[in-house]
Amino acid sequence: MKNTRPPESQHDPLLDPIGVIGSGIAGLITTFILLQDGFQNVEVLTRESSVGGVWSEERIYPGLQLNSVHGEFRFSALPMRQPDEAANTGGRLSGEDVRNYLEEFAERFLKDKIRFETEVLNIRRGDHGKGWKVLVRDRRANTEKVSHYSRIVLCTGGCSRPHYPELAFTAKAAGFSGPVVHSMHFKSRIDDLLQCTVPVDTHPVQGAPIVVIGGGKSAQDSAAFLAREGRPVMMIFDTTDAILASTIPWPPYIRRSRFLSIMSPHKKLRTRLERFLHTTCLGAVIVYYFWKALEKYSFYVLGVPRDSPLRRTHSLFWNTRTNDEGVFRDGNFHALAISGKISLVAPARVAKFGDDGHSVVLEDGRVFPAAAVILATGYESTWRSIFDDVTREQIGLGRHPPDSQRYRWDYASLAHPPVLPGGEQWVASIYRGLVPAKNILNRDFAINGAVFSAHSAYVCEVSAHWISAYFRRDALRVPQSVGAALDAAEHDGAWVRRRYPYTLNWVDESQTSSVAFWTWPQLVDELLEDMGVRAMRSGGNWLTWPFKVVDLDEISSLKEERDAKRRGNDP
Repeated sequence: MKNTRPPESQHDPLLDPIGVIGSGIAGLITTFILLQDGFQNVEVLTRESSVGGVWSEERIYPGLQLNSVHGEFRFSALPMRQPDEAANTGGRLSGEDVRNYLEEFAERFLKDKIRFETEVLNIRRGDHGKGWKVLVRDRRANTEKVSHYSRIVLCTGGCSRPHYPELAFTAKAAGFSGPVVHSMHFKSRIDDLLQCTVPVDTHPVQGAPIVVIGGGKSAQDSAAFLAREGRPVMMIFDTTDAILASTIPWPPYIRRSRFLSIMSPHKKLRTRLERFLHTTCLGAVIVYYFWKALEKYSFYVLGVPRDSPLRRTHSLFWNTRTNDEGVFRDGNFHALAISGKISLVAPARVAKFGDDGHSVVLEDGRVFPAAAVILATGYESTWRSIFDDVTREQIGLGRHPPDSQRYRWDYASLAHPPVLPGGEQWVASIYRGLVPAKNILNRDFAINGAVFSAHSAYVCEVSAHWISAYFRRDALRVPQSVGAALDAAEHDGAWVRRRYPYTLNWVDESQTSSVAFWTWPQLVDELLEDMGVRAMRSGGNWLTWPFKVVDLDEISSLKEERDAKRRGNDP
């Protein structure tokens, strides 16, 4: 790869129309950066009636709390005020906090740039292979039209299209009488769920519970809300998410620094400390016991008994399914489950609905009554529904098994991986998680929000700058051929399979085209270096740098630095 400036076209790309698909955090910050960078015709398309994506008004349910770096789910252009309940929650952000912030951001910076209730039905190449035709449906008028764009940024995320297991399609045939609701639609169906049961403390005979299928965060949130409403709840799962918890809020120099990131190996070890921790036997022992101690400490803080099904969690080190619980709080999921207000059945899987129309049957033959069923069964790729096979092939959005035989990482910290589970594993060839490798030379299509990290707001903002530089044809370190881009993408896919063996069995490509869960600071450094600007911005000396707080304000001047770079001056 060469750091060269492509020859400038006579046509001014800043005048071309750009379509941003999705109004979640990735769509909002991408649109903002494109406008700040001089693109004059940028439009956001969203099927929702408000901004936010998964944090939109339609999807924020009572009790939802952010599972991310505390108090840092924001962009550099707009500060975020402390949560209303900061003193009681250790600074945790609620769904309402995030929704209000994103709505304020859109109102202040993106007014009249968003087309609400506009559902994207299909995206395909324009005539003669130029630009893009986007078929949309106006949900209010129920009409369809084709919009034309020179460039597209896909920001649909990985939690926009619910995954329904085969079980969901058998409810009607089995005569199941209660509601069957995917967790994505939990807010809109709350009244139906509450009405199908009665509070346990107001009725002498407890009725059938609401059964929640799944062990992830949405399953826990749904179960906890219903339990707080006094409803009988049962959660059936095989394995639940790993957890982080502490007796007091962790200080910023732990929670918001590079400390956790350097305790997790990255595909490229940049510093001596990282190389010591992950390539030496002593370092690997330190890493192993650190993550095991963190896991045990979290169970202790939350008071999880040794024989509790809640200890059937994914690995904190080998998986990305981790919930940051913060400090212990009465009324949270774990407190309710430990006290018996949420019944737990695990390890178990639901096989079918019972013939009586009021129960579910497990794979082992056990039968449990059910007044309603909540399917917390995850999501599937949004890309498959809006691109036909021809377009997916043209762009390079297809899926394939990871080629893990060509690449090796002989890290001591990865010496004893868990046994790979059965089932198919897939990756998509997306360079840096931002551009389909096959389309990289066209500079007319990008993706934001498909990099899975523990600090999505920071990563999305830096990614938006990278995408804008890519569209502007700025000096940018990118592969100079499709073959080189495909090879780099294959390298990333093989790394994900090596680092997180379970992840490729349950995620979809529109959620995790690249995975840098704990190591998001290292990923950001790579993107900054691609743009030719300063990396490792949190600073510090040889002793203090792992504990320096990584803050959004570090990148508030990134546009000015890129402008200076474009003019040929050092930023």
